[in-house]
Amino acid sequence: MSGPSRGRRRLLAALGAGAAAVWLARPSARGAPHDAYFRQLQAALRQAGIAAPTLVLDRERLRANIRRVTGHLAGKMALRVVVKSLPCPALLAEAAALAGTRRQMLFSLPQLEAMAKGERDILLGKPLPAAAALAFYRQFSDADFRPERQLQWLADTPERLAQYRELARGQNLHMRLNFEIDVGLHRGGIADIATLRRMLDMVVEEPRLRWAGLMGYDAHVAKIPDLPGLRSQALRHARETYAAFAAAVRAHPAGQAAEPCFNAAGSPTYRLYPGDGPENEVAVGSAMVKPSDFDLPALDDLLPACFIATPVLKALPRFELPYGVEWLGELAGGWDANARRGYFIYGGNWQADPASPSGLASSGLYGHSSNQQLLVGSGMQVLAVDDTVFFRPRQSEAVLQQFGDIAVYEGGRIVDSWPVLPATG
Repeated sequence: MSGPSRGRRRLLAALGAGAAAVWLARPSARGAPHDAYFRQLQAALRQAGIAAPTLVLDRERLRANIRRVTGHLAGKMALRVVVKSLPCPALLAEAAALAGTRRQMLFSLPQLEAMAKGERDILLGKPLPAAAALAFYRQFSDADFRPERQLQWLADTPERLAQYRELARGQNLHMRLNFEIDVGLHRGGIADIATLRRMLDMVVEEPRLRWAGLMGYDAHVAKIPDLPGLRSQALRHARETYAAFAAAVRAHPAGQAAEPCFNAAGSPTYRLYPGDGPENEVAVGSAMVKPSDFDLPALDDLLPACFIATPVLKALPRFELPYGVEWLGELAGGWDANARRGYFIYGGNWQADPASPSGLASSGLYGHSSNQQLLVGSGMQVLAVDDTVFFRPRQSEAVLQQFGDIAVYEGGRIVDSWPVLPATG
């Protein structure tokens, strides 16, 4: 046999071996029908006549999560409920009652207008423009809520503090100010002691202003890469920075509040504060319903309590791409057993991921749709038209407000419908 002929045979053999290896490496089929929990949830939705995309809240899981959160704190620190993460008055009332707190953190003018009632203690979680503050005072009319005692505006710079000062003077107001400090997140806020003292001097010079506390958010601690020692170093830096600001403010004439509000942490980090520092309250919201972005070791004893439920509109015998590229869909299904069946659902393209039945995924070949999203699967899900697909939101803020009233699930039934707050930034 000639040399070239032997070379061609060797090349074909090598290619054949390579192709066989690639074929053997193709994804195996995965997936299963709904488990008992989601079967019961699907049955409850059908019994309630719900057949459109709906946000479902498991009230029993919610209550269990709230009890665990308060158990973690064990009275060492106060709890402030984050409204943007639980944007539903009935849900907020449930959280407040179970946690035994009147404290809320708000993030927008519409939230403030809706929640500034009764005996609530409100802290703004981000600095609002002075024009927004003016709009609040112009429409505010609840005689049972006293903004000068129950509301803390957040000031992050001397310039914003000056704007609030001019607002107070022009509108004959008394305003309480909480100062946002930078403890390492670097999203703005007071970054040095000199600026803090300058702002405290401004408060002393204006009798219409009163300093009320500090707010230092530390979301970066849970989100930075988990390299050895990096997160613990970030936490140590955050707490040392907070302690330095707290010491400086206590030494200033403006910082003599009887019970200052030293707010810290959030859902991912509240368990990192044992109550042995100046921080005396934490802000928690998302942990109580646990969307998937909060699947963190510190929250592993909490349960997902909210899901998006939507019907299957079309269950296709096979996944097909549009005319002209059908062959590519056949190739995809031949290569990946998990792309052999196609399911079009009611709505879609949410900040959420398929949760049940398992093994479903969006199609990267077909693209996304907010009208009829395509999900692909192996067929092991045993889905039919009018069956329900459940998604797990990645976050609770904004997502909980996309579907109208929340369907409240308890004891195997949909027992209530809770209106949500208007969707705002």
